[in-house]
Amino acid sequence: MTHTYFNSALPQFKTPFGAVTAGTQVTWNLDVPENLGYVDPHLVLTKDREQPVHYRMDFKGQTPGVNHFTISVAPTTTGLYFYHFDLYTDFRKIVRGKNGEGVLSWVDGADWQLTVYEPDFRTPDWIKDGTMYQIFPDRFCEGVARKPMPFADRIYRADKTGEPYFWPTEQEDGYLNMDYFGGDFAGIRQKLPYLRGLGVTCIYLNPIFEAHANHRYNTANYLKADPLLGTNEEFAALCADAASQGIRIILDGVFSHTGSDSLYFNREGRYGPGGAYRDRNSPYRTWYDFDSGYACGYGSWWGFDTLPEVQENSPSYVEFVCGKGGVIDTWLGLGASGFRLDVADELPDDFIEKIRAAVKAHGEDKLLIGEVWEDATTKEGFGQRRTYLRGKGLDTTMNYPFRNAAVDFVRGADAAEIAERILSICENYPAPALDCAMNFLSTHDTERAITAIAGEPCNGRDRYWQSGRRIPLSRMDDAVRKVLLAYAMIFTLPGVPCIYYGDEIAMQGYRDPFNRAFFDWNSTEERLRGPLRNLAALRKSCDAFRGGRFEVVEAADDLLHYRRVGQRQTAEIVLNRGPHLRCVTAFGQQAEVNPGGFTILVEDNVREHPGHFSIY
Repeated sequence: MTHTYFNSALPQFKTPFGAVTAGTQVTWNLDVPENLGYVDPHLVLTKDREQPVHYRMDFKGQTPGVNHFTISVAPTTTGLYFYHFDLYTDFRKIVRGKNGEGVLSWVDGADWQLTVYEPDFRTPDWIKDGTMYQIFPDRFCEGVARKPMPFADRIYRADKTGEPYFWPTEQEDGYLNMDYFGGDFAGIRQKLPYLRGLGVTCIYLNPIFEAHANHRYNTANYLKADPLLGTNEEFAALCADAASQGIRIILDGVFSHTGSDSLYFNREGRYGPGGAYRDRNSPYRTWYDFDSGYACGYGSWWGFDTLPEVQENSPSYVEFVCGKGGVIDTWLGLGASGFRLDVADELPDDFIEKIRAAVKAHGEDKLLIGEVWEDATTKEGFGQRRTYLRGKGLDTTMNYPFRNAAVDFVRGADAAEIAERILSICENYPAPALDCAMNFLSTHDTERAITAIAGEPCNGRDRYWQSGRRIPLSRMDDAVRKVLLAYAMIFTLPGVPCIYYGDEIAMQGYRDPFNRAFFDWNSTEERLRGPLRNLAALRKSCDAFRGGRFEVVEAADDLLHYRRVGQRQTAEIVLNRGPHLRCVTAFGQQAEVNPGGFTILVEDNVREHPGHFSIY
């Protein structure tokens, strides 16, 4: 039998679990078998990029065959700390193994991480038991049919069932990103009852500002809604209507670059003689880095000359985004409830902090999410460790690690390894950020959920290969079941679930633009919508999903079993991706889990007679 020296996930070894606020006392307990001989254990605690500090642990007693040691330390400054235990005899150490388990080693090994964040870090409560829904505005619903195109270079798509144009490539003139299906604010307003019925409490909109591509990530005018979507006043009416149905709206803020075809840069001349590209005396000139060393004569986002990069340290740009009457102030004033920051990794921490201040000036209930694809606590950039998730920057991030874990699990990845990846994020993220992390299976930047889970792997194949490719009808039952299993994870892990528009009707598609087709409002697909409604309702009714502690019960073979522990209720979630019926023990009782299915059981922590709830 393997001895447990230490496990960072178990309260008998470390309290409190996971990240802590600065000044919080953390207690570590170590169990060392007598048969190891004499030991003098030290906690070796190292603040990021600093020298290690050795804390001698106190002997706290003995049970048969095991010596117990303890130490308590209260880190006073925010940052990342890393630790292991040195036994001070024969170079033996206790280092981090899988799932936070301590292992005996004679060589250096992996450390545990301790994230220390700001004591006053708070995030909005309204989002934490809700369900998000992401809308790509041009492709959701056309409320005003056959609108005239506001600019002559836009291509109107009357056939809503058509595939988005994908030729030629971004570097050439052509139809890619120039075809518009006509989705608008009016269409979203019409579908608010549908979204409310799905359990949605927050809509995340991809960019809505005037821009000259259908994705609108090449902003042309930050202070004006794209005329194809509607007016600023119509956006305000949308927010008001949504609020009346218990739904908030957050916007996409693209602040690392603008479009070359914009009011500010104006390379193409659409906006008259002014603009930074055409006028050296333009008030926007300091926003950009003009230098002959660049291939196009100016700094651009990832080399795309249509996306000139903005210098976020330009005082006039900071004021334009964050100041009175600026971008943040304008759109929150019209009724938006927050922002998602595009490519947050490419925005300096001090700029993000200014954005946070501007957002929170409209109320602490306003939300700020950052696009980060990795563990946001360990992310590096600008030659240093990023600090945006410690309480002065972002509220939270898009949780790509959980998305990847859910997709990989249903595709057959090792269950223990999946549990380790989930636990790592739970352990590293500050609780305020984890509780409102944006969990999803697909977005406008990924393959559609069902395609990623059950489709033939793309493996870098070109758009011509991706075009029109679909999962065979004979495999769709299995594909839908796998998607539902993955969504069961997304809805029950820490954080807030987000449905990408159309995923609830099993829309398919590889990478952009195929993952951005128009919503099929004639779809009769109901195999996902009902269960997703139930999952959203469950989150509302059970406090275990509102910041409840996460514990792994079992992760092996085809089974992933974990627990969420709230103040009033505890939920047991069992996912069975395998082909056979599985029986598990939950709350001291036997529960069956169907092949390819899941079971969720809820127990009241207070009442004498607990209740159980099986959702699927």
